[in-house]
Amino acid sequence: MKHALVVGGTGMLADVSLWLLDHGYQVSIVARNSGRMQHIVERASFKNKLTPILVDYRSNAELQHQIHTTIEQNGDVNLVVAWIHSNAPAALGIIAKEVSTHSADWELFHVLGSSSELDKIKREITVPKGCSYYQIRLGFVLGNNYSRWLTNKEISTGVIEAIKQKDSIRTIGQIDPWEKRP
Repeated sequence: MKHALVVGGTGMLADVSLWLLDHGYQVSIVARNSGRMQHIVERASFKNKLTPILVDYRSNAELQHQIHTTIEQNGDVNLVVAWIHSNAPAALGIIAKEVSTHSADWELFHVLGSSSELDKIKREITVPKGCSYYQIRLGFVLGNNYSRWLTNKEISTGVIEAIKQKDSIRTIGQIDPWEKRP
């Protein structure tokens, strides 16, 4: 069975988590908020294929332990979707190292904010052997007389398309003109 790990999978990536479940994945979801986790469990069509992981990913040792445990319980991870805030600089490396220890070939879809410097991030991240790395940058929506941030639905739809298309870099919404952002 395919195994996906979604970091931040109860908020803006909730529909990604559910889509992966509906497409045959065992889905392990890393989240900090038990209320949101309960909501996603209630929405899930295949509750037996969902593994909630309630952990603050800023806690390096606990994150590593939880990722290791979900791999032992659910098998090697084939796909990671990660939305990790900048206040947890070690989290992505911990996840990548643990997944690579068990999985020979896997995909990492790294979700990033609109002001992220994609080239710099790609240079600084250590992509393990066997990992196909993709970047997804979140932008904004520009109307005639307004701009707004993306909705959770727009973000999830864009991330799902990025998973399907496997573009090395995908921007959801737009980032130009930068001075027009909300």
